[in-house]
Parts: sequence; C-alpha cells; structure tokens
Amino acid sequence: MESQRIGTTAEWEARIGRSIRELRQRANLTQAELAERSNASLSAVRYLESGKGSSLATLVRVVRALERTEWLEALAPPGPSISPIALLRAQQDGARRATRRIRHGRARPRPA
Repeated sequence: MESQRIGTTAEWEARIGRSIRELRQRANLTQAELAERSNASLSAVRYLESGKGSSLATLVRVVRALERTEWLEALAPPGPSISPIALLRAQQDGARRATRRIRHGRARPRPA
C-alpha cells in the first residue's frame, strides 16, 4: 500500500492499473490470457494496466476474472434492510385498511 494520499483521477487510474498488473502477474497470466478470461480486448487490458483509462465494464470483467470481487463489493452501497417500495406499499395498504374500517365500522341495517 502506498502511504501517500491519492487524489486525482489519473493517480487512481495508475494505482488501480498497477494493482491489476500485480494480480495478473501473481496469477501467472499474460495480458492476452487475462483478456481472454475476462472477455475483454487485449488493448483494453493494456490500457487498464497502464492507467490510461478503461471502461467500467472492462474493469469489472477483469476484477472478476482475477477473483477480486471484494473490490467491487467494497464499492457497492449496503442494500437496504427494508425495501423502500415494500415500505411504501405497506403504508398504503395500512391507509386503505383504516379507510375501510371507518366506512364499514358503522352499524348498517342488514337487508331483509
């Protein structure tokens, strides 16, 4: 790990590129082999490793091919414990039930 703080986009691209290259080399893969495994082009892998930019899709493919999905999981926001849509529907259902109770709560004469 680098002790200095990385701030610019170019610095992050370079750091990620170095990390990808190190992982690839530790896995004893050539750039061509990694490109094939990740279903990315060889030039995309080269650009990624050199820190010259790449698409998000290429980054995800390469990270998955190198079995480092924890990188991706670290970027993903935690999922909600309760779905906002489910919460809204539950509130709407509760409001409908309360309305029904009011309407049907009065004693009505039964038809004969």
